Amino acid sequence: MLQQDLQHLVEDLSATFFNRPFLHNARFNSRLRTTGGRYFLQSHDIEINPKMLAAFGEEELIGIIKHELCHYHLHIQKRGYKHQDPEFKYLLAKVGGLRHCQVIEGMQNTPKQLHRYACSACSQTYIRKRRINTSKYACGKCRGKLKKI
Repeated sequence: MLQQDLQHLVEDLSATFFNRPFLHNARFNSRLRTTGGRYFLQSHDIEINPKMLAAFGEEELIGIIKHELCHYHLHIQKRGYKHQDPEFKYLLAKVGGLRHCQVIEGMQNTPKQLHRYACSACSQTYIRKRRINTSKYACGKCRGKLKKI
């Protein structure tokens, strides 16, 4: 599917399900990793992850486009366009859009390496996301010396 095909598909879905025109740009963005699409508040453009089309087909893509069009039309009308707003939830259910897209294997955010420390005096263990300076910090339980495991 090309950019022009995506633009025409978004315009058709907007006219069919929302009875309103889509007057801005829809484009593919292959840099999206953990999301199916996104709507820009300032420019009113929509970006779609092309990997969703390749992995799950056109039905999933249409559900993602409907989701983003819900954001688009509600924001244009100055109504509740956020995920937690009742108007958004109602419109999404009405048009049959997806609440969440499927996860492509290997694309989800992987947790970063964790750093493990143990107290040499009381054996208390600590797990941190960031490294700490063991000469500067001590055990919070007994004030003993920390060492990296």
